[in-house]
Amino acid sequence: MHTRSPVLHSALCWAAAAMATVAVAGCISTPPPPAGAGSGGSATGATAADTAGAAASGASAAPRPAPVGASVAGQARTFSTQLATYTSVSFDAVPGWRRDDFSESWPAFLTSCKVLTGRGAEWKDVCARALKVDSRSGVAIRSFFEQEFSAYQIRDDDRRPDGVVTGYFEPEIAGSRQYAPPYIYPVYGQPEDMLFADARKLPAGNGTVAARVQGRNVLVQTGLSTRDMGAPGLYALDLSAITRDTLDRKVRLRIDGKQLLPYYTREEIETKGAPNAKVLAFVSSATALYEMQIQGSGRIRLPSGEVVRVAYAEQNGQPFRPTIAKAPNGKPRSAVKVRGSSIELELDDGEDDETDGVETGVIRTRGFTLARPVTSGAVVVPGRRATGRVAGSGITDPSYVFFKESQSPEGGPVGAFGVPLSAGRSIAVDPRSTPLGYPVFISTRTPRTGEPMQRLTIAQDTGGAIRGAVRADYFFGNGQQAAANARRMKERGQLWILLPRGLAVAQAAVSSAIRTRGAAVGADLPQCLVPTEDICVDD
Repeated sequence: MHTRSPVLHSALCWAAAAMATVAVAGCISTPPPPAGAGSGGSATGATAADTAGAAASGASAAPRPAPVGASVAGQARTFSTQLATYTSVSFDAVPGWRRDDFSESWPAFLTSCKVLTGRGAEWKDVCARALKVDSRSGVAIRSFFEQEFSAYQIRDDDRRPDGVVTGYFEPEIAGSRQYAPPYIYPVYGQPEDMLFADARKLPAGNGTVAARVQGRNVLVQTGLSTRDMGAPGLYALDLSAITRDTLDRKVRLRIDGKQLLPYYTREEIETKGAPNAKVLAFVSSATALYEMQIQGSGRIRLPSGEVVRVAYAEQNGQPFRPTIAKAPNGKPRSAVKVRGSSIELELDDGEDDETDGVETGVIRTRGFTLARPVTSGAVVVPGRRATGRVAGSGITDPSYVFFKESQSPEGGPVGAFGVPLSAGRSIAVDPRSTPLGYPVFISTRTPRTGEPMQRLTIAQDTGGAIRGAVRADYFFGNGQQAAANARRMKERGQLWILLPRGLAVAQAAVSSAIRTRGAAVGADLPQCLVPTEDICVDD
């Protein structure tokens, strides 16, 4: 029997709603009930313990009406963004769902709730009810998720369910608070001369516009021409030189005379210095510092034994463009594709996994196999006069990460969501397709053994190397074993995001274009499943 595609069905409903100006809800299919819910109960049968756990979790709140053009979690069977398609499934259809020990992910979820309670009434209500759940009972926790959330499988823009699951860790490198060989590479804090422009407010095109600087913000002045550029307080901004498609839609800039230019590249920082940035420490290895920048956090062990923990503070706004190592046959050792200014890691089924993750000629980090620089020289250090030619580290990636000191001596490093990461239960994601703070069930394999790894994780981090709809980066913790496992981890995997019932998601215009496999995505589909300022925003 021929069955109409749920994506096409949904798109046709949206188009019909736009023409007839009727409610979008009339075109939404009801998703399957959660495991243990409905007249027939669970496909596997509800036990007495399951029933007691569901009672302990409390009842769900009544759903709120969604904004026009939005889908409603728990009501919509499928919906799409520019990057992904989401299809509702029952919890019993999620592989490994009933075998996981949910008590292991519960502390990470409650930590996320501290932030999520400020993200809308749905989350505030859900997190309030979470506090009443018996944290010692895996059954009660599982029942809570089944009652409060709907599970949606994430597929990419070609509706493929398989993606890439990699690993990362918190590295530790040797360093010093003072400049003294071999500690010659500075670890910078956020530059004080970095300015920000909201890409959503910039004029279209590649012309030159006049702008003013207000604090750290750049404001384009309308109604002025290039003849006005010489006026006091006005700067020329060449729109052709900027990168607009950052996830937070912020353009990083600097002042150069009467011009506003993109912030310094890695090469410029290393050969010109960053005099308006505080130096947090010095380290002895440029490649170790580069890996720490890609990981997004780290520990710097001083000669005294003291450990300085650093976390991500900012980035220079330049695209992540690593140098991929090549195999003997000349092919890249990491399969990637470029989408706009982003690089997405593609499936290669572990073809580059013949080593233990430690090779002298490459850097293995977050699923990428990168070439080490052929030569690595000194860099400019603010306040110190160079005695000869400064060649720089030899790393050609223009992207550069700035750090801040972390005040938490214990626990995991603080991720992009602003909470400490939990080893084994926190993941980094692409926030366009997977909002930070949300529960995500992963089905993949453990590195080397190939045994199933199926567990509930919490999306609490991101990174320039983590791009793609079905993309997760598993946090292994710190230490040598964590580093070895993270470097080995590059497996095929599938993801299911858990959305609070009644939450409005994928808010797009009701006139969204019909989407077909392989065709261009409608421009009016949202970029972000759930827009969040400073993390992922739509134009």
